[in-house]
Amino acid sequence: MRTYSILKKPLLTEKSLIERDTQNRYGFVVAKDASKGEIKTAVEKIFNVTVTKINTITVRGKMHRMGRFVGKRPDFKKAFVTLKEGDKIDVVENTAK
Repeated sequence: MRTYSILKKPLLTEKSLIERDTQNRYGFVVAKDASKGEIKTAVEKIFNVTVTKINTITVRGKMHRMGRFVGKRPDFKKAFVTLKEGDKIDVVENTAK
């Protein structure tokens, strides 16, 4: 899998911003078929940091309806990456402010 197609976008929720400041953890929306090893390699290669731990979760899309039409939002995968003490990802730091 190509390195830049694994990471789709950073997760910029209130909870992820708190974890970024307190635990040095960053959240990303990643490709659904990406493994933990591929995610680790991509983050280390793109941002030049050292990854110590990765947690992933696949989020199922919610059902929603518009009148009589029923639809489903797409499934997606999240990855929470813990970095070595002292490392930071500047791109996520600047977009959150």
